[in-house]
Amino acid sequence: MRPEELLIPTPAGLYCPPADVHVDPMRPVPRALITHGHADHARPGHGAVMATPETLAIMAARYGEDFCRERQPAAYGETISINGVAVSFHPAGHVLGSAQILFETRGFRAVVSGDYKRQSDPTAAPFEVVPCDLFVTEATFGLPVFRHPDAAEEVAKLIDSVALFPDRAHLVGAYSLGKAQRLIALLRQAGWDAPVHLHGAMVRVTEVYRALGIALGDTPQVAAPKRKDMAGAIVLCPPSALRELWARKFPDPVTVAASGWMRVRARARQKGVELPLVVSDHADWDDLRRTILDTGASEVWVTHGEEDALVHWCGTAGLKARPLRLVGYGDEGEAEPEAAADAPA
Repeated sequence: MRPEELLIPTPAGLYCPPADVHVDPMRPVPRALITHGHADHARPGHGAVMATPETLAIMAARYGEDFCRERQPAAYGETISINGVAVSFHPAGHVLGSAQILFETRGFRAVVSGDYKRQSDPTAAPFEVVPCDLFVTEATFGLPVFRHPDAAEEVAKLIDSVALFPDRAHLVGAYSLGKAQRLIALLRQAGWDAPVHLHGAMVRVTEVYRALGIALGDTPQVAAPKRKDMAGAIVLCPPSALRELWARKFPDPVTVAASGWMRVRARARQKGVELPLVVSDHADWDDLRRTILDTGASEVWVTHGEEDALVHWCGTAGLKARPLRLVGYGDEGEAEPEAAADAPA
């Protein structure tokens, strides 16, 4: 079976003709399978949506209960037949509820990865290798320069900085879905028992995590009149808030950013980041290559990221590969509505 008989790129996104479904479509479609809740993958307005229960809950919280006409939860590992195509969702390790989607028919297996990571994350089910013939992989950090350190070691730098500068507030720019909650959980694992304060844009999704059983401890919303009294506090906010007047109301704030892009020091300096933390919810160069080999796929399609470098590497490894050139997907959640969705605290 040719891969194009099962999956094809279209202007709306990846499409499976036999099942008549799109994966993470960029415009409203009759039937959509959603890999995870980030806004560049999970859009409202579809007819029917199938996703993990966690992703459906996140979409409902962000877009309202009427984000689609019909929704169908898919538990990890559950096989659902759609027009004779066996479809199943498997942990991607990216954020809570994130999934790779396996399509299987006539003995051919294709996996669409969505966004994924293989580092440990206390807030998400760990990545699962799914053997397949065709692997459609992201490549957000698909360059050799991107090798992510242990996230726990990066969080330790934050705690050390708070101890070194107890009279300053630490404002940590992090995306509101996934990154923020992972940082909170890592702080708790490192022994930080004090409150982790939240910008108003972080509250809604954090409460969804809590409702779905993720223990995060005390995470109060920042009260505007109290910002001047928050010396020694850790405050999570959208990256955009670091550049706003909101951030200047804290006592001598230390500007922190948690992102895989902080590996590029020039980018950190350009954004005025005082303490860059290399914490990413995407696979780095080594894990992208390792995952491709682990799947056993003979053909690889690469999308949204540094496609050409990973396609070239696949060729050197004897694998057939092609870039998909899909547009509309952000990197590291940068397409999220961030603070625009909520009034600032």
